Amino acid sequence: LFPESITTEQQSLVLVKRLLAISVSCITYMRGLFPESSYGTRYLDDLCLKILREDKSCLGSLQIVKWIQGCFDALEKQYVNLGFYALSSNPTVTEMYQFKFKYKNKVPQMDISSNHREFVAGLCSKDVKQASRLLLRTLYLLMQDLGPLPSDITLSMKLLYYNHVTPKDYQPPGFKEDGSPGDLLFAGDPINLKVGSVSTDFHLMKVRVTTEKKRVKKADSNLIQKNGPTEISHQGLDCEEDEEEEECTKINLLSLAFSQEEVIGPEKKRKVSEPEKLPLNGRK
Repeated sequence: LFPESITTEQQSLVLVKRLLAISVSCITYMRGLFPESSYGTRYLDDLCLKILREDKSCLGSLQIVKWIQGCFDALEKQYVNLGFYALSSNPTVTEMYQFKFKYKNKVPQMDISSNHREFVAGLCSKDVKQASRLLLRTLYLLMQDLGPLPSDITLSMKLLYYNHVTPKDYQPPGFKEDGSPGDLLFAGDPINLKVGSVSTDFHLMKVRVTTEKKRVKKADSNLIQKNGPTEISHQGLDCEEDEEEEECTKINLLSLAFSQEEVIGPEKKRKVSEPEKLPLNGRK
């Protein structure tokens, strides 16, 4: 699943991409968005991972795979600052999954005295892999503690960028400029759950989940961030005091509608992003 060694920027990028793809696959599988046929099975130690694949019989899962590939493009160019998936039941958000990315642009120090392999001073590959396993395991455990979703759910994805490096006309493949309102509203009292983070010498990826407090059956108190907001602005997502100067308000949107009974058409109010109707077979 992960590169044998994580000592170069390319190896680090591969790790971050795989972590993102596996995490999104975990979310969609554990929340019952797509049928079993849309997933392949891989193992990480004793953890059974269900990973999204291009299932032509389920156009919804195909669309999500395209979303992930679009995010890969923004990761490769080091443009994307934050990606989040929101599960909504009009007009409010039910669950939100945040993936925050940083790029360290570190020049590795090479040990030229080694004739057999390159040595990079910095974070140990073993520790990075251990952090990756812990993040995925925590995410899986958290998914098991969330209450059932409403019957009609809309899944949307947004990308926010580092504006100082991102061209104004840049859009990842399959994305359009977002023109939707800037606030995400929760019906009840939401809590922020820190899933974990993985840091290499070149990248940092953090994962957080926001949902209504009543929907979490039980949660490790170490995961909970207190004083969760009832209204979250795009500009305030994953906001940290030492990062307030970062401009990352450029947003992309793709939206997808799910129904347990039948397919709901594209969300009408989001004219800027109108994916084709997806003949989903219903959620698990």
